[in-house]
Amino acid sequence: MKKMIIMFIAVTFLVSCGSGDKKAKLDKLKKQKSEIELEIKTLEAEVLGSDSTKKNTNIVSVTELIPTEFNHYVELQGRVDGEDNVIATSKGAGVITAIFVKEGQSVKKGQVLAELDMQVLNQTMSELKAQLDFATNLYNKQKNLWDQKIGSEVQYLSAKNQKESLENKMATFSDQIDLMRIKSPINGTIEEIPVKIGQSIAPGMIAFRVVNFSKVKVLVDVSETYASKVRTGDEAIVSFPDFNEEIATKVSFASRYINPSNRSFQVEIRLNPGKMEFRANMIAVVKINDYVAKNSVVVPVNVVQKGLSDDFVLVAVKKGSTTVAEKRKITLGLTYGGNAEVKSGLKHGEKILVSGFQNVNDGDLITVQ
Repeated sequence: MKKMIIMFIAVTFLVSCGSGDKKAKLDKLKKQKSEIELEIKTLEAEVLGSDSTKKNTNIVSVTELIPTEFNHYVELQGRVDGEDNVIATSKGAGVITAIFVKEGQSVKKGQVLAELDMQVLNQTMSELKAQLDFATNLYNKQKNLWDQKIGSEVQYLSAKNQKESLENKMATFSDQIDLMRIKSPINGTIEEIPVKIGQSIAPGMIAFRVVNFSKVKVLVDVSETYASKVRTGDEAIVSFPDFNEEIATKVSFASRYINPSNRSFQVEIRLNPGKMEFRANMIAVVKINDYVAKNSVVVPVNVVQKGLSDDFVLVAVKKGSTTVAEKRKITLGLTYGGNAEVKSGLKHGEKILVSGFQNVNDGDLITVQ
């Protein structure tokens, strides 16, 4: 192309000039040739430079940093329990002769759930009752005589003492018989009956489990590590995998006692049953909000890159008519849910690269989508 242009100029010049000085003509043509070649090289450099710039520009996506509330949660596994979850035990020892309730049955406080063998006690009670009847009749007769000033005071007092002694014995035996009855300590539902008729039972053995689910609580064992962070009143989120539902609530109680066996303390979160049918020991996932920072700088964790001695992100910076990536060292705070709090190194309003930054270096030209 270049040669054709030069030849065209030369022919045109020869035609126009005729038979002038050939040497002068040749010099003039050479000068024009040099000027044309220089112009061609200049244009080529500009075109190639523009293409090279385009090839070296990285296409990226950015997001603008805005004031954000950053929340950090402690995630733990808890278990559901009723407001009252107690066991009913026997106060006496013996063989169970009768069970009056079934699992799932609602009961009232003080209701008799089962009885132990009371045959011997009942026989003794019958004997005492007969003795008391006799002693009462004798006392009444002695009293009538004494009221009429007949007989001695000793006879009257002896009859009275015998009657009162038998009454006290009957009251004691009545209490002993009552010990052979297993009663419900609360209003609730029978959830477990681990005993059977004919089984021997001793004081303290579990006979029935009674649960009151009018109110529900979630119990969580929290590591001693969080003793200074988790407190009564902290915001919490409770979710139930079986129900696929979350409940926003607060920590009702945080124990001050550290269990020496597992170095944890117990946290209690009270819930209202609502539409969910809770069951004792149901699994609950508990997230306790142990840190809140308002108006903070928050970035996605996946945009943070690791240097030799520090963390950094790439920021889109305008320089004239171009945009370049600028490496920015940052100091991270806590991370949660795929986000990280930035303590220093960034400010609100700046734009960080969130995609396409993997092969971008500090100072590289970028094109923002």
